[in-house]
Amino acid sequence: MSEQHEGTTLTTAERTLVETTGIEVIDESERTAKPSDLFWPWFAANVSVFGMSYAAFVYGFGISFPQAIVVTVLGVVLSFLLCGIIAIAGKRGSAPTMILSRAAFGVTGQKVPGVVSWLVSIGWETFLAIMAVLATATVFRELGWASGTATKVIATLVVTALIVLASVAGYHTIMRLQSVLTWVTGVITVVYIAMTFHLVDLSTVTTREGGSLESVIGALVMVMTGFGLGWINIAADWSRYQRRDASGGSIVFWNTLGGALPVVLLVGYGLLLVGSRPDLEDGIAADPIGTLATILPNWFLVPFLLAAVLALVSGAVLGIYSSGLTLLSLGVKIPRPAAAGIDGVILTIGTIWVVFFAQDFLGPFQSFLITLGVPLAAWAGILIADIALRRRDYDDRALFDPRGRYGAWDWTAVGTMVVASVIGWGLVINLFAEDAAWNNWQGYLLGPLGGKDGTWAYANIGVLVALVLGFVVTLLARRGTVRRQEEGAYDVAPAELGDRR
Repeated sequence: MSEQHEGTTLTTAERTLVETTGIEVIDESERTAKPSDLFWPWFAANVSVFGMSYAAFVYGFGISFPQAIVVTVLGVVLSFLLCGIIAIAGKRGSAPTMILSRAAFGVTGQKVPGVVSWLVSIGWETFLAIMAVLATATVFRELGWASGTATKVIATLVVTALIVLASVAGYHTIMRLQSVLTWVTGVITVVYIAMTFHLVDLSTVTTREGGSLESVIGALVMVMTGFGLGWINIAADWSRYQRRDASGGSIVFWNTLGGALPVVLLVGYGLLLVGSRPDLEDGIAADPIGTLATILPNWFLVPFLLAAVLALVSGAVLGIYSSGLTLLSLGVKIPRPAAAGIDGVILTIGTIWVVFFAQDFLGPFQSFLITLGVPLAAWAGILIADIALRRRDYDDRALFDPRGRYGAWDWTAVGTMVVASVIGWGLVINLFAEDAAWNNWQGYLLGPLGGKDGTWAYANIGVLVALVLGFVVTLLARRGTVRRQEEGAYDVAPAELGDRR
């Protein structure tokens, strides 16, 4: 249990002066959420039939069904567990993730991981919007309705409008919507499983040959990056309304359960379904959700589309809400609705480009995901270690003052992230060289492991290496710094502080 550090809470007047709308520290009277409340947004954002399509990507590493099950359970649970740990910071500081990260990187230095976080969020929310538009077009085609350009244009406008409007509504509205969406999408997803279960052929599934250790690790990294690590940079955004006396263990539990439970079940079923129908794999690569709809009777296509789109919109809402907060944390002086509007424009442009002009988006997206996954993993390791080292709540005022106890730059944290990223990039390769040739510079440290064509190249161990390096180095090198911060000490002599204190 963390302690409240005396004298570090802002007054109402000070909040107005030092914080921008959207990233303010939550007032004590508004901190009424319970740990169990965290279940709903995480479950709703992840109970998507898109999770089933991930089975094709897992099998793409050439592993067997038992190996795929182990990879799925371990990768999903572990990655959301890391999200849960970072969510503890939200309870301790009642501010967005990228504001709380200033305690580790410095108020100004936090902009380094902040840019990475913003790009990841923008990428994910655009990806989810693209999935919703493509799924709509495919379902309309299966129904014999218009599925051409006009349908895609309307779907793009409707989907992007829903995402932006919901994110502008704010935390409390989103939390209420997510609890409803959980039931709607959950029920329809269960019906989908019931209607397609007869297609499962265990004899076909179990005949898949096993893969090497390198292949298993590669699939594990992809699962971790595609699920929990894809959300980790916004984990504290949804726990900042937690009561100060809420149990950290309960926060971790409900966060992990809400995110991991639907994913494990859906990917697990997808492994059975796709393993029984290898013909689905090629279609999933181009249109994951639309391909899953092709095996349904026509009368169920509209409910299926509704559930799929709502689930994707649900996930994108979390992303765009948090990307707006991240944009504000970078120093952009605009209201939160305007930040959501900027991200909404970017999302719309990205969706239009992929839906109407790009020949293939999955390859470039996966390449993008692994590339940004390396520095994001390094940042996560650093912040998790920083959270583990702290015993007191954050100093609200210092999170917004580069002259405060957290300083402007923490060069140890920034340097650790840079070095861990450089090492991590050297241990991953661009798996989609033809689709994303701009990313072929990676893998420069793979020589001793067989080079870019060796078996370890496809394991993408650089993501795990960056995560572990960030954690271990921070745990060892910043212990004294964290202790001085919590004691209110500064790295400069008192005479140099003047009236800063």
